[in-house]
Amino acid sequence: MSVESAAATAKISAALGSVGQGSAVSEVAERLLAFFTSGDIAPGTRLPAERTLAASLGVGRSAVREALAALEILGIVVVRPGSGTYLRDGVSELLPRTLSWGLMLGAPRTRELVELRSGLEVQAAQLAAERITDEALERMRGNLDTMAGTLDDLAAFVEADASFHREIAAASGNQVLQELLQSIRSLLRIWVDRALTDEGHAAAALKEHTKIYEALVERDVGAVTATMSSHMKTATRRLLAGFDAAQ
Repeated sequence: MSVESAAATAKISAALGSVGQGSAVSEVAERLLAFFTSGDIAPGTRLPAERTLAASLGVGRSAVREALAALEILGIVVVRPGSGTYLRDGVSELLPRTLSWGLMLGAPRTRELVELRSGLEVQAAQLAAERITDEALERMRGNLDTMAGTLDDLAAFVEADASFHREIAAASGNQVLQELLQSIRSLLRIWVDRALTDEGHAAAALKEHTKIYEALVERDVGAVTATMSSHMKTATRRLLAGFDAAQ
């Protein structure tokens, strides 16, 4: 490590301070986020290694790893394989205080993210009903076939489910909406993965997706709104049930 890198590491470690053993990932992310947006660290700075940050904050490496992964999803840091993790340029402009996405990692914000996702999924489906192409519908038909064939393989089922929703977001023709949904899905991914716990849940989800698909084929905005709204209500109940069980 160069003298400059060692000095930067020491400065970052001293500024962060200890979070306290056992702190939630959200607290680690918030502490890192506050420092990264304080102006005390230059854009492009290489961050200390996970073990160094963990020691400075007084937490386990897994908490630091998960916090950095969330900040990478949000575009706050960038990981360069074989080199390290760096603070992204322009981070202060990316995250004004009113849009401090890092705060969404706690339990109350997770619930709000779930709520927001439901509304955005319905809006994406409404736009897709007017703009979706036959090619996109064909890919969605393939997603449904995969879901039907993987009711006993929940990991594969969830991936086909996600692909189905990505097609709808892309078909909306709204890039901002598409990217917002992708960011929210990434933050909620661990809970989405745990929402389906048996074949019965998967079979019910398949029926819900099939109804959405049929409404999209007809380009019926009203039916799409109703079927996606219904699906998001049941999907939200399943997701929050898994989230509550883990608290």
